[in-house]
Amino acid sequence: MSDSEDSDGSRNTRDRAKAGFDDRVVNILSWVLDTETRAKIYVYLRQHPNSTSEEIAEGTGLYPSTVREALAELNEEDTVERRKRESGGAGNNPYEYTAIAPSDLVGGVVGRVQDELNTVFNLDTYLGGNGDAADENEPVHIEVEGTNTEQENPNR
Repeated sequence: MSDSEDSDGSRNTRDRAKAGFDDRVVNILSWVLDTETRAKIYVYLRQHPNSTSEEIAEGTGLYPSTVREALAELNEEDTVERRKRESGGAGNNPYEYTAIAPSDLVGGVVGRVQDELNTVFNLDTYLGGNGDAADENEPVHIEVEGTNTEQENPNR
């Protein structure tokens, strides 16, 4: 086997591994961000910060209208940050987008998961079950280390 064949084989293996990793990340983020479209946009923006909706559509293969709609939702939820692209020329400056850090994304999801787990934990109480059921003091508490929120307010 020649060196170029070996190099091509290694490259193909790396490409398949990266594609598999990307698929797993998108699957996980689809759960966190509600849709595969939003997950793909988030991953693209982590790799290419300060991208316009047109650049995102081209880079992800998604329809431009789908990207614009998802970006509006993600911006409203503070999952992406939006600002006008600065240029020296006259004309319309498009918005460019950057995704928040993964640690901040996780920090936002934790509260939602914690609330849902506490609802399940206290289900008997909510359903009017027996008095021995768990109290309503929300026994499930999830802490995430390393989020910007925690660094700003360590008592959270």
